Amino acid sequence: LSIQPYINASIIIQLLTIAIPKLEEMQKDGEEGRKKIQEYTRYTTVGLALLESSAMAIGFGRQGLLLDYNAWNVIVAIITMTTGSALLMWIGEQITDKGVGNGISIVLLFNILSSVPDDMRSLYYRFIFGQSFATMAVAVLLIAVVLLAMVVFVVVLNDAERRIPVQYSKKMVGRKMVGGQATNIPLKVNTAGVMPVIFASSIMSFPVVIAQFFTVDYSSIGGKILTMLNSGSWCKPSQPIYSIGLIIYIVLLFVFAYFYTSITFNPLEVADNIKKQGGFIPGIRPGKPTSDYLTKILNYIIFIGAVGLVIVAVIPFFFNGVFGADVSFGGTSIIIIVGVILETVKQVESQLLVRNYK
Repeated sequence: LSIQPYINASIIIQLLTIAIPKLEEMQKDGEEGRKKIQEYTRYTTVGLALLESSAMAIGFGRQGLLLDYNAWNVIVAIITMTTGSALLMWIGEQITDKGVGNGISIVLLFNILSSVPDDMRSLYYRFIFGQSFATMAVAVLLIAVVLLAMVVFVVVLNDAERRIPVQYSKKMVGRKMVGGQATNIPLKVNTAGVMPVIFASSIMSFPVVIAQFFTVDYSSIGGKILTMLNSGSWCKPSQPIYSIGLIIYIVLLFVFAYFYTSITFNPLEVADNIKKQGGFIPGIRPGKPTSDYLTKILNYIIFIGAVGLVIVAVIPFFFNGVFGADVSFGGTSIIIIVGVILETVKQVESQLLVRNYK
């Protein structure tokens, strides 16, 4: 199951904090509230892992992958998979407590990196093995250029930001004039990070997981819809109808990019804080005009960030569908790898800085 149940549980709890005021209060309640929310996330993870492993175990039995398809073997499979997922969650939390950076992200990073050798082997047998030297050279060069271009693009997308200038007016404190400095609000272009991709993938895969509880006829309308939701069916020239699933995926990316930013950045709150501290954006009146201006800028840069995410996410689907590349290493993986590595490097640098100060 990998760390996926934990990610889905985190998404569910984050969404519930908006819907349930009590959870929202907990989130704002400092360290104690954070621990409580973390506890709820753990319980939800185990619940989701049980649901997902049950579906998978029944699916394995129906496909003849269990030696004997009986209740005992299904229960053993469910317990084993759920325990595996819970163990990964525990390892992630230990890394967060005793290591550097976010442990769950690091577990996710190693999970992705572990599939890279297999993907490289698939690419080798698909495009290089048995070809002439010239074709091999061109294939290697193209694969390297596409991968490098995607990594560079993701780094730029991750670090790009729009800086909104803020001017603070001078005021008398005692006998001194303080303030008057100019600063800025850095708004990241990819404000939601990898979350829209994870949200969209989870929603697309959920019906497929549930379908494993039932016997599905893939020639029926329901079966065709499930095939359409599977990313392995997208961008295939022989079956263009299944690429509707890709359009749904792109729409979900945009929806979640706006949604996730709306719950993590509140323009009204930022405008109020600037006003309270005697600040203003040059050319914009404090209060509601500032909030409206920030919302307008935010909507514009979220759109650019979402377009960037779509480009990175769709390129691997295109290569898999059109050229039959058959690799699991996709755009989402590159976004996660780049994001986690950059974040971990920042954490290491801050630790070194603290150590040098000491």
